[in-house]
Amino acid sequence: MATRQPHAAARAAPAPQGLPPDVRLMNAVATLVYLLAAAGAAAAGVMWLMRSPLFPIRVIQLDGELVRNSVPTLRANAEPRLAGNFFSIDLQQARAAFEGVPWVRQAVVRRVWPDRLDVQLQEHHAAALWETPGEDPGADRLVGDQGEVFEANLGDVEDEDLPTFAGPEDSAPQMLALYRRLQPVLAGLDMRIARLALSGRGSWRVVLDDDAAIEIGRGSDDELLARTERFARTLGQVTARYHAPLLYADLRQAGGYAVRLRGVSTAAPAGTGPKTH
Repeated sequence: MATRQPHAAARAAPAPQGLPPDVRLMNAVATLVYLLAAAGAAAAGVMWLMRSPLFPIRVIQLDGELVRNSVPTLRANAEPRLAGNFFSIDLQQARAAFEGVPWVRQAVVRRVWPDRLDVQLQEHHAAALWETPGEDPGADRLVGDQGEVFEANLGDVEDEDLPTFAGPEDSAPQMLALYRRLQPVLAGLDMRIARLALSGRGSWRVVLDDDAAIEIGRGSDDELLARTERFARTLGQVTARYHAPLLYADLRQAGGYAVRLRGVSTAAPAGTGPKTH
């Protein structure tokens, strides 16, 4: 039987040659031009959207706390500061516009397609009047229940019988925290703090609503509270003995305190008079 001879190996196909360098360069330049043109068109489209009158904000929805402010008041104060359409309005600037309205503590602003801004509002809750030493004592400033100092019309709180805090500019949170610890102690003596003052040297002073003054002195909040509690435990003995109300007390005495009663003067150092425990 005849044997078939295998065919000779097929001749290998010639390898494709790369594009000439000048052609590759032209292709790269063309691609770059197309990309730049596309980016320019996209940027132009964005600019058109931002400036176009076709996407105005037609509705501003106000929600949240509206106790101190009315909707017309909020709109009258904030809307003139809003600029841009649905796409271009700066939400941070919008937030600042609403937070610049008296009594507004916080505003959260978001877009809602196609033409609405939703604004969620939280108002300040006044805890005290604020007075910075050296400033006009009639300045319209208040302390909120979170410790912030803010500006508002004091006429809005004239019926609320708020205490006054007087201290360095950044001390309002510290003063509010101490007030909340001292007032319950003094309330047991049927006393109400009308003024709480912190000196630049860190010394505390309380003035009560009947104008009696209490020098508490320096120390940590725990030390000041303990000093006041010892005073509150024994003051009743002194006032009962002399049948006279408190005029002044100095709690800075070592181991005791000194008091002046209306029409009477006495002292209570350690070991004599009313003792502190």
